[in-house]
Amino acid sequence: MERQHKNKQKRLSGRFKNSNLAQAWLVLVLALVFGTALAAVQVNLGHVIEANKINETLAQIPQLVFGADAARKMDAGNVPVEIIPGTMAIQKDGRNAYYSLFRVDRDGALAGWVIKARGQGYADTIELLIGLDAQAKTITGLFILEQKETPGLGNKIGTVRWRSQFVNRATDRPLVVVKRGSGRPDAIDAVTGATISSRSVTRIVNRTIGDLRGKLMPEKIQFSERRSK
Repeated sequence: MERQHKNKQKRLSGRFKNSNLAQAWLVLVLALVFGTALAAVQVNLGHVIEANKINETLAQIPQLVFGADAARKMDAGNVPVEIIPGTMAIQKDGRNAYYSLFRVDRDGALAGWVIKARGQGYADTIELLIGLDAQAKTITGLFILEQKETPGLGNKIGTVRWRSQFVNRATDRPLVVVKRGSGRPDAIDAVTGATISSRSVTRIVNRTIGDLRGKLMPEKIQFSERRSK
């Protein structure tokens, strides 16, 4: 009787192990299938996402250099604006670093620059568009091209109200994030409850301007095709 009981336990144990093994394999197979499908979707959508980002960048550039109101008036009046994409290489920490940028011309003359920059935020990478005047002495605009910061907190870095703090700030000194209302010419008020996200954006802006200060000269930039707006 005891032997029969032990044999029954062994059979049940074997079935249990086989069942667990089968379930484990099923999970692995499903993970592989869904992972492959997700990768395929990403590959197929990658070109679409990148094209949308380029279109959004081009749409933002006039506002980042001239301001939203002036850009609208220029567009309504069919004022020609040329946007010329380019790449600039700089030496940093003993190696080459590259910046994608746009020269913006109005009536055939240099009106300003827009620089693409990126860096680590609180949750993930933050990608920016930074507008500068023709001499790169003043920030003329800031746009958050991509971010995945905390909804309701860190993602407020994308609001016009917060970004507008950077407009007309001089580039000859680093900007500093403060809690609220210091009135300093180099101070940026942090988003409430999202100091890290605020500092991340400000750090990217400071680093980019520091890297390019005194180097934004057409002869040092490799330009590609011109685009008109």
